[in-house]
Amino acid sequence: MEASMMLKLITAVLVAIVAASSLVEQAAAADAPAPSPTSGSVTTSPALVFSFLSALLVGHLFC
Repeated sequence: MEASMMLKLITAVLVAIVAASSLVEQAAAADAPAPSPTSGSVTTSPALVFSFLSALLVGHLFC
């Protein structure tokens, strides 16, 4: 019974991750100008940060 609940929870989290990553606007990055190599700025994507944090959460749940 416990394993079934955990499987449903993990499935719900994965579905939420996929839904959230599909809501990120992809055209904004394509329309924005690229930073110059000497500016020192780093381009970050909210989807990348979100996926990194969700991977840490899943790793924490299984370890």
